[in-house]
Amino acid sequence: MRQIAFYGKGGIGKSTIGSNIVAALAEHGLSVMMIGCDPKSDCTRNLTGEVQIPTILDVSRDKGIEQLGLEGLVEGNKIELDEVLYKGYRGVYCAECGGPRPGVGCAGRGVIVAIDLLKRLNAFEELMPDVVIYDVPGDVVCGGFAMPLRRGLADEVYIVTSADYLALYAANNICKGISEFATKGGSPLGGIVYNVRGMLDDEAVVHDFAEKVMSQVIGHVPNAHQVAESEIEGNTVIEYDPNSDIADLFRELALGIYTNTQTSVPEPLPPEEMMRIGQVIRKRTKEKWQQR
Repeated sequence: MRQIAFYGKGGIGKSTIGSNIVAALAEHGLSVMMIGCDPKSDCTRNLTGEVQIPTILDVSRDKGIEQLGLEGLVEGNKIELDEVLYKGYRGVYCAECGGPRPGVGCAGRGVIVAIDLLKRLNAFEELMPDVVIYDVPGDVVCGGFAMPLRRGLADEVYIVTSADYLALYAANNICKGISEFATKGGSPLGGIVYNVRGMLDDEAVVHDFAEKVMSQVIGHVPNAHQVAESEIEGNTVIEYDPNSDIADLFRELALGIYTNTQTSVPEPLPPEEMMRIGQVIRKRTKEKWQQR
């Protein structure tokens, strides 16, 4: 079983990229599971036709986890695997960790509880997926969101970023988390996925960042109208427009990640280097505005 985690700044396109990679791998004949770790619970919606599946935490609360605890819930057979795991496009297993009740509890803690529950229900042993994809918010200062790194659940981590400074800033913080845990049995970095967002499309900035943190850019996802159109329909591009160039790009990226053997323990950049990158981005963005 290959386990892969996608991290990145909120809104950077992790779920879009992750779900399309999952769909491409399933199309390739692999058994795939996608676990959404964002408390918004929208990571798998493009695989389920935009059906809002019940989250693991919501089901657990309905079954009495707050009174029984996780162990009591499982040992008392209060919860079944098919209540928290749903089949989507091409039989992909979809799960959403969910979050705490509004104003109560920690969203990161919910990830820990949800993944522990899947393990106690023997989800991985029973279903034996070839690939498990974790879609994780980039706030790795939280112990729950850092769980795939800290416990070494993922064989490798991929960071999704654009050429935007705040996205690269978040990517650098994620590199700090990976570096912290990788020497203690945690997950290494597999590479950077460059996803074009916003006004500035500057692949050189992202390649420069990847090289400096001792990693690689493993994929470049351009702006494409099919991505927005497919998400309006609640689909991945692979399902919505399978013969498009962008669908083929996702297939290529999926196989590139699946066959990748080049990982590293990143060397996060110091503040002064991040400031230099920020200055370069501001300069190029200003030039772009002046050309319009």
